[in-house]
Amino acid sequence: MNTALSQTSSSDPAALELLRLADQCVKCGLCLPHCPTYAQTRDEGDSPRGRIALIQGWASGQLVWDTALAAHLDGCLGCRACERACPSLVAYGRLIDGARARHQAQRPRWRRWWSRRRLETVSDAVQVRRLVGLLARLRGAGALAWLGRLAPSRLAVYLRLARVIGTPSPAPAVPSVTMAGDAVELFVGCTQEGLQGGAVMAARALLARLGVQTRIADESLCCGALLRHAGHPEAADRRRERVAEVHAGRTLVGFSSACVGELREHPGLAGTTELCAYLDGLAWPEALRLRPTPLRVLVHEPCTHRTLLGGNAAVHRLLGRIPGVVLIGLGEQASCCGAAGTYMLERPGMAQALFADQLAAIRAAAPELIVTTNLGCALQLAASLREAGLEIAVEHPVELLARQLEPLPDT
Repeated sequence: MNTALSQTSSSDPAALELLRLADQCVKCGLCLPHCPTYAQTRDEGDSPRGRIALIQGWASGQLVWDTALAAHLDGCLGCRACERACPSLVAYGRLIDGARARHQAQRPRWRRWWSRRRLETVSDAVQVRRLVGLLARLRGAGALAWLGRLAPSRLAVYLRLARVIGTPSPAPAVPSVTMAGDAVELFVGCTQEGLQGGAVMAARALLARLGVQTRIADESLCCGALLRHAGHPEAADRRRERVAEVHAGRTLVGFSSACVGELREHPGLAGTTELCAYLDGLAWPEALRLRPTPLRVLVHEPCTHRTLLGGNAAVHRLLGRIPGVVLIGLGEQASCCGAAGTYMLERPGMAQALFADQLAAIRAAAPELIVTTNLGCALQLAASLREAGLEIAVEHPVELLARQLEPLPDT
């Protein structure tokens, strides 16, 4: 047994669990070339190996939590690229989430409450739709530009996203076709309908053409990922458990790769399917045709799709059904775009440095459209491209598919 593990008091089970997980790391360093933050800073403390060593020191009582330690641990994106490269199969995601949870538990009660309440508010579908409506009114009145000139840097980080958030979407327009069988339940989470409602409409329209009924839960549901990664596992568990209760025994299909990855960690939701993978697995009738287009489409692969869901090959196969479409990727620059949940808001400097590596590749590829399966990535890409002066739309793959559908014969 690791010496630090054996010397840690059994009265601190969180520390013991952190040390148990960290003890699997042999410090080989094979993870380092895969870590986006280490690539930026070349600081060992910003690498998976360094962060694990810091967690070991803190959990064993050899280090105290201070601003330097917090900077290294909070600077982790949670992309989990290191897990794919680790020969020892270190559960790094559980380790970094566990460290943040232990730190939250040691903070004053009011600070824990504020941290949790803030995330609960921004991950509530009703609140998100209200916010989107407010932003639409401010944009229409020209107030966003005015606020942008006056806002302090902290608020400016939020305004850059506000400029690319659309207006609330109306109820999805689903064509009238004959359908049989049980309805597929679409998991829209806390933000999908409010921030990317076009994707929801497109999915329902496309699935209807494929003869699949769809249903969306009446209540606001959330996978809990933002809360978990911020150190609030109990609140995250409650949200995920509610999803399991509402969708028990049903086919659940999610839009965002991050949400799907989080839901799959629950035993009752292990069969949750990502939308493009679900569409790819359906039998497409010969009569359902897609209109040709020579569009150059860059397929962005979110970290969560790559590391948690096994890659986005289904997206390429689906879009490959469109005659004439040209699909391109980022090649060696296919790393984290800097979104990482709330990371792009809390650490905008690093987020933009990470995107800068992709920007050159995007310019060289010259796409006319970018598609991605994660909403956070879509917002980060859209805002960053706008700031770079590039007028390239960013959307969910299903939106392009639905747009290319040949009209029904009787329409």
